[in-house]
Amino acid sequence: MAIKKINIPRLLRIVFGILIILQAIDAKQWWLAIPGVFLLVLAALNPGCGTGSCTVPHKRNRYTTAKRAAHKD
Repeated sequence: MAIKKINIPRLLRIVFGILIILQAIDAKQWWLAIPGVFLLVLAALNPGCGTGSCTVPHKRNRYTTAKRAAHKD
């Protein structure tokens, strides 16, 4: 893992994951460590929109589409 690839969201996931796990250990509530482990896994795998699968389809407004068509005439 190169240091260049660590960004703010990834760093926050690491920090909060560690803090949640430490708090769960301190409180002896082991089930509370699950969100911390989840955040650490997210930070390690760094899933994101690299494949372009996070794009939201553009939804056209009917009024503006009809308005544009009227102006072309």
